[in-house]
Amino acid sequence: MGRVEPQNPDSGNSIKFPLSFSAALAAVAGLVTLVVSAGGTIHGLRWDLGAIAFGIAFVVTLLLSSLMVMGHKENEDYLSEGSGVNRRSADRLKQIKTDNAAQGGPADNTHDGETPSR
Repeated sequence: MGRVEPQNPDSGNSIKFPLSFSAALAAVAGLVTLVVSAGGTIHGLRWDLGAIAFGIAFVVTLLLSSLMVMGHKENEDYLSEGSGVNRRSADRLKQIKTDNAAQGGPADNTHDGETPSR
């Protein structure tokens, strides 16, 4: 079950999007740090700080975006069948409404203004 690879490589579990997103964000962070850390036109560019900012931004963004992409997984169809935890809420609500309608009660779970007795 959990070891099945997706049939479509363009699905959400591909590493291409997080990798390109991380590279773009890291390039922006590195460029901004490179320019800002210079301290004006008199001083030279600080390539060391720009590279450090690029590396940190790349690793952190890649980690977070990969975890978010891997965390998203569509449920299998069989998980919504059965009883208990694996049932869908919409099906349970529909079943309650049909049971109440069959018994002659209200279609929803309201009690027509009655307060519960203790």
